[in-house]
Amino acid sequence: MRQPDIEIYLKDADVDHKAIAAWLSTALGSCSDWVQKGQTYKCQAGNVAVTWLPKAVGKWNSLYLESDKTPWDDDIACARAAFAALNVEVRCAPGTWVEEESDDAADRWIRISADGEEEIVWHTS
Repeated sequence: MRQPDIEIYLKDADVDHKAIAAWLSTALGSCSDWVQKGQTYKCQAGNVAVTWLPKAVGKWNSLYLESDKTPWDDDIACARAAFAALNVEVRCAPGTWVEEESDDAADRWIRISADGEEEIVWHTS
């Protein structure tokens, strides 16, 4: 089932909103200029509203795509594409997150890196 939006986390190594814009322009369509508000950057990639939050969780940057009109059905598919394009470790939830989930379920994440793909426990709070 297609998720209503997508959020992935990229390790803060050599990736920034400019590298993200280049990748999204290829994947979604031309990227507008980024508009910075506080620590958050926003742009439009094709018809998709994009939010980039550097260091959202420690050294991890959040990429939030506010649409179900992307080439990816879910966070995992987007995370795989981001890793392939950017060669940076990516983490995402294994499925659609809901507020009522237990803390244990909320700490389950998929990690995609040069080591492959695996489920991990990641305490983000």
